[in-house]
Amino acid sequence: MKPLRFGVLGAAKIARSFIAGVGPSALIDVVAVASRDLEKARQFADEVGVPRVHGSYEALLDDSAIDAVYVPLPNTLHAEWVIKALDAGKHVLCEKPIAVSKADTLAMFDAARRNRRFLAEAYPYRAQEQTLALRRLLDEGAIGRVQTMYACFGVKFSDPANIRLDPERGGGALLDAGSYATSMVRMVAGEKPARVNATARWSETKVDLTVVANLEFPSGLLAQIACSFNTAYHRHAIIAGSEGVLETTFLNSPPDAGPPHIHLRRGIPSSTVRETIELAGGNGFLAEAESFARAVALGPELWTGSTEQESIDTIATLEAIARSIRSGNWEIV
Repeated sequence: MKPLRFGVLGAAKIARSFIAGVGPSALIDVVAVASRDLEKARQFADEVGVPRVHGSYEALLDDSAIDAVYVPLPNTLHAEWVIKALDAGKHVLCEKPIAVSKADTLAMFDAARRNRRFLAEAYPYRAQEQTLALRRLLDEGAIGRVQTMYACFGVKFSDPANIRLDPERGGGALLDAGSYATSMVRMVAGEKPARVNATARWSETKVDLTVVANLEFPSGLLAQIACSFNTAYHRHAIIAGSEGVLETTFLNSPPDAGPPHIHLRRGIPSSTVRETIELAGGNGFLAEAESFARAVALGPELWTGSTEQESIDTIATLEAIARSIRSGNWEIV
């Protein structure tokens, strides 16, 4: 495999993390960055060690030396620039949430098919061995049929200048932390929920700071997600089946404190011994980008992340949760 040559749209903090993460890879080569401010692009490129800069997003998309584009722009800009990148003949790895509406998401995947290019939504935790092992355990029936599930993600943000707290740019806990929890539930369920209901707490700038939602699935699975920008950091899931229980974190990059674990109880009684499965961890941006490169070069079946249908179902669920917060009622997904 030749290295997949990436261009990065924007100089966001997460773009810096992506570039640093993929630095050691033999499969990824970040060759250019773009900003609407050329001087800002030059400064950013110097700091992260990227050789070429462009003073506009359009110029980067016109660069024939770029095979794929990483899109870490504000949520409200994803659809526009993903479609433009696909129409320019680039493969696209787009930060979560892939868009702010199901309609936009469908248009983005239509553009990928039209241009015969690969589009994927970036959830680094999906490329981690912890998540791959979790999926294997579920597929093997380690806990029987999943009956209930809880997934949560909370982190503290208070700086009003933080884009995550800007309602005009797709801010709020639901589209950020909530997209992770919702994608996790969707992965485990293997289907989209039939209906949802939710409640929220709001900031002074009218973005959702905390959201709790109930999800009801056609299979009978009942799940709950919680997300917040107003709590100490936490990110974990509890999956209860007819024959056992799984507990896990779903981190993008496991913490310095030690490797990730899955806790498993195979059995119904409370006396069942809990197994602790220790797994390898690593930089999620690196694992995800290399999975993306293999999918582009060798076939989409090698992609370990969110499928097209999972991405569509996740954003449809997030939209329904947002409607339920406003209406106070159950909403169809």
